[in-house]
Amino acid sequence: MKILIADSFPAAHQEKLIAGGHDLTFDAALEGDALTAAIDDHEVLIVRSTKVPAATLEAASKLRLVIRAGAGTNTIDKQSAAENDIRVCNVPGANAIAVAELVLGMMISLDRNIPDNVSDLNNGVWNKKKYSVARGLYGQSVGILGLGSIGFAVAERARAFGMQVFAISKSDRSDASEQRISQAGIQQLSSMDELLGHCDIITLHMPATSETTGMVDEEFLGKMKEGAMLINTSRGELVDEPALLKAIDNKGLRVALDVYNNEPGAGDSSFSSEIATHPGVCSTHHIGASTTQAQTAVSDGVLDVIAAYQNGDPINCVN
Repeated sequence: MKILIADSFPAAHQEKLIAGGHDLTFDAALEGDALTAAIDDHEVLIVRSTKVPAATLEAASKLRLVIRAGAGTNTIDKQSAAENDIRVCNVPGANAIAVAELVLGMMISLDRNIPDNVSDLNNGVWNKKKYSVARGLYGQSVGILGLGSIGFAVAERARAFGMQVFAISKSDRSDASEQRISQAGIQQLSSMDELLGHCDIITLHMPATSETTGMVDEEFLGKMKEGAMLINTSRGELVDEPALLKAIDNKGLRVALDVYNNEPGAGDSSFSSEIATHPGVCSTHHIGASTTQAQTAVSDGVLDVIAAYQNGDPINCVN
């Protein structure tokens, strides 16, 4: 097949595709109008963070498969893809460990104020008295919103730190899911209100949907404990950023964000964000899945999706 890769993708996996007889075009800088112009007669498009709007899909007369090299597909117009008989598939779960590691790193960074420690020392400031104040993570309660692969990976690591892990109970969970929750040592609370009021740390691991977009609003934040941590490594759309800015100032919330509203689609770009530059926020550049281990696992998964599609049995389809 003719395959266009419009994002970063390991050279070793490109070579595997070529060895498999595919006609490969690789340009990690493609986006917007340039992507629409380049799609031409390619049958498969592989992307990571690159946005794939309706205009691009409609311009692709032979495109039949779009693969998101990762889990979230909110950057792809799935409705337009369906209307144009184009499958959209993803690679869920492959980057779960990488994201979970970042979440734990953020917890430690917030608790020990590591970013400001480093910044002050880099600027010749010694303030051991200020930075000797920390709660410690042991015994803290963590509320996980979204018990998918990443949520469970976070739970496993939080438990290893001696933390208590909580989630919201749901009546429609299967027996297998309930058994997995129990084996992971996750305690269940009856409602969102109970979870927010009980937990010292809330970490978000949910996709951006019509139900979750803007869910972290003034009401949500108002129910969190004073001085609690909020961590978002999922999607920026989940958070009402103006409301979060107020909560940081008024409730002393400690916040770590890896994702933002209207963040750039390209890897290198200018970005103006009040929340990302707020002194009360530990901010990273949407790097949750960006480890060599995760990218290798995701790329392996992309090759599996292509092979399955060729065999007439597509996997991980989301439209």
